[in-house]
Amino acid sequence: MECFVYRSLKKNNTYLYIVEKDDFSNIPSSLMTVFGSGEFSLSFEHSPDKKLAQEDSRQVYENLTTQGFHLQLPNEDYLYEL
Repeated sequence: MECFVYRSLKKNNTYLYIVEKDDFSNIPSSLMTVFGSGEFSLSFEHSPDKKLAQEDSRQVYENLTTQGFHLQLPNEDYLYEL
């Protein structure tokens, strides 16, 4: 499945993965309010077995197939440094 990743311009180190480029219609409005506008970062072919740098690949895949999106929040190390 192809997925598209957007970086939040409002929240540092926060990314939104969606299944259709520039289609935010499945994203809850409350999430979009917090996420703010997104800047397109990259697209890639995703599968449950694909290794991702910071996220559990199977969880991302499940979220994309059931919700149509996945939200990546800053990792705990980043939050600790703040």
